[in-house]
Order: sequence, then structure tokens, then C-alpha cells
Amino acid sequence: MKSFSNSKMLLKKSNQYLAAGVSSNLRLSVKPVPIFIEKAKGTKMVDEDGNEYIDYIMAYGPQILGHSHPAIVRAIQEQAEIGQTFGAQHQGEIDLAKRIVEFVPCVEKVSYCSTGTEAVQLALRLARAYTGRKKIIRFDGHYHGWNDTISTKSTDEKNSISYINPKVKPATNGQCEEALNDIIVLPWNNYEVIEKTLKDHKEEIAAVIMEPVMCNSGCISPKQGYLEKIREMTSELGIILIFDEVITGFRLGLGGAQEKLNIKPDLVTLGKAVAGGLPLSVVGGKENIMDLISNNEVVHMGTLNGNPLCTSAAIASINYLANDNGRIYSYMKHLVDHFVLELEKLASRFELPLLVNKQETVFHTMFTSEREVTSYYQFQQRNKSMFSRLAELLLLEGVAVRPSGLWYISTEHTKKDIESTLKIVEKCFHKLSKEYK
Repeated sequence: MKSFSNSKMLLKKSNQYLAAGVSSNLRLSVKPVPIFIEKAKGTKMVDEDGNEYIDYIMAYGPQILGHSHPAIVRAIQEQAEIGQTFGAQHQGEIDLAKRIVEFVPCVEKVSYCSTGTEAVQLALRLARAYTGRKKIIRFDGHYHGWNDTISTKSTDEKNSISYINPKVKPATNGQCEEALNDIIVLPWNNYEVIEKTLKDHKEEIAAVIMEPVMCNSGCISPKQGYLEKIREMTSELGIILIFDEVITGFRLGLGGAQEKLNIKPDLVTLGKAVAGGLPLSVVGGKENIMDLISNNEVVHMGTLNGNPLCTSAAIASINYLANDNGRIYSYMKHLVDHFVLELEKLASRFELPLLVNKQETVFHTMFTSEREVTSYYQFQQRNKSMFSRLAELLLLEGVAVRPSGLWYISTEHTKKDIESTLKIVEKCFHKLSKEYK
């Protein structure tokens, strides 16, 4: 049994100075204790108690090249020697923008931020300024950051044609309820609902924002024809379509989900994997929309926007991923396919109701009686506590997984990592099957 005495001691000490003892409420869900990491390299993390983990959290997505990748370390070191931030322009901003325009289909120009939350706010501001309208359609289960103007409490509404949009509720105490007056929340993957809403409010809606693949909640794919119909209707009505690719950008491929699905939005937000682990986000899209920033119609501010350390890491990461025509993505996909197949075999053997939804280099595991999960409502019915318990068992055995069930693969994961993990999963499935008889 692993000891977590140092992590427990550090959490107690941290609570004296740091609210909640952690820097994100999400990290509080880790059991038996939020672990404190001493160092990380490649696919491995080592905590302050000396415990080593095969990591599938990957910093919640950004570490697509694994931890402390030589290309990233070298780029940061070289940039740090000549300057960390300038409050002025530099060549790295241009070089990175050129790479993003080259690879992401909808992007003609970009603007930089530091977080995904900021990028979403800029995209919404651009959409409202461009259309002269105020209302925004978003979808239940999609995550667009924690800002007051977009973060909403999930509903329990089934994904039905008879859906009636309820009063939008804030996601947390302290949130300004009035800030959500222009937000319409709909169930995703149901075209009849959004078609009716777009027709009923066509003169008011500035934008439709969505994860093109619902990675954050179940790795759910859009139903056949769903995005195509939304793209057609938003174009006809002059409504801006925004793809939030903070997760899927540079993780599902160099062109993100929009390239994979062959759907071009008007605007896209990028983050996480774009900078190989450093805090950088991007808004990109059509030139005529992005130029609202150029002529000061839309004000975009930020002291650390386009930070040289971040742009250098992003360029290094994208160059590495693009090498040999992006061949590394095929390698990662092959690992995921093999990994998921073996997980399903093990679950069947132990009679555990495991369902896996996968999207290239990321996949979601859940315990559910459903044979397929295509809606957020179905995803919400999964046995959350059962998977949380599995995540705890895995951590005790040296595998780090998000308690929600989301797994990330990096370029540095190997077949050996997968085989070692499967042996641990087998052991944990055996314990779990006894606990949930």
C-alpha cells in the first residue's frame, strides 16, 4: 500500500495559505488525497512521497508531448535566456500564428490569450460585435470556462424534441445571475430543438458555441448530419458558429475536430495541447470577424498575451506534432485503439458494465447500463461513484486517471506503459467487482 503521508502533510500546510489547499476545485476530487507532485518526465509523475505514476491525466490535457519533453524544454530555455516577456511584439507571435493558420481550416487570423476561459470570452465578444445581436446558444454538458457570462448549471432535462428551455441557472454561488440573461441552453445532438430555437430567435442570436466533439463530458461524437445542418442554418441566418476546441485542438489532429469532421466554423478557440503545457490560448477565425480587433471595435487586452515563453513552447510542440506529416497521431491512435479493446475485454471478464467512447488521443470510460451514450443526459446517468472508486484504486497502484473517467494519451506513452497499466487495471477490476456485486 502506498504512503501518502507527505501529500497529506503538504495539503494541511497548503490549507493554511491557499484556499482549498489546491489551485483548482477540480483537483479536490482526487482520492485518497490530492497528491503533490515533486517531478514529472515523459509519462511518469513522482509525488512527494516517492510514489511513481503512469500518467493519463496529462495536466488535464495540455501535455500532449508528455512531461518535460526535450523539444519543449529546449525551446523554453533558449527563449528564457533572451527574454521572458516584453509588453511588445516579437517574432514568435508571427511564427506561431502562421503555423495555426496553416493547419486549422477555419483560421485566417488569430489573437492570443492565456486561458481557455479568456479565449471563449473574446470569441463571444467578437460574435456579438459582428452581428449586432446579444443572445448566445450553448449546450448542456459542454464546458466553456468558468466566467459568469457563460458558465451554467446543468439541467436534468432529457434530450427530447419536446424540450422547453428552462431558466438558465448559474453554475456556482457568487456568480452574477443577470450575466446569463442572454444565454440559451439546449441539449446537444438534437437537431429539432436547435432548429426550432434558431427559427424562433433568429433576429436575436449572435452565436452558437459548442465543443464539436463533447470531449469534456463523455467524448461524445456528433450524430451524423447534425453539425452539417447547424452549419447550414447558422450561415443562412447570419449567426456565428464557434467551435470550442480548447480540448480537441491539436489533440484530434493538426487541424482539430473541424478538420476531422470537415466542418468549418466562423471562429475557434484553442488551448491546452496548443502550447505543450504552457498557459496559452488562441482565438482564430475569418479575417473580417478578427479584424474587429484590428480597428478597435472590439477591445482585447492582456498583459501576458503572446508571451514569448508560451509561443516558443507552442511552436516547438506543433513542429514536433507536424513532423513527417503528423505521423505521431497514427501512433497515438493505435495505442488508444489497443488500450480500449483490452480494457473492454477485462471489463467483460469481470462482468463490469464498462462503456468507452474514444476520440483519437482521448477517451472516456464510464460504468453504465447503456449500450451507447450519445447525449449528455445519458452521460449523467452513469455510475459516477463506481468510477471514482476505480480511479482511487488505480492511484493506489500507480496509475493516475481523472475521477471523471477521462483519459489522455501523449506522444510519449508506449506499449509497455499500456501493458503495465492493463495489469494494474486487471487487479483493480477484480477488487471493484467484489465491492459492487
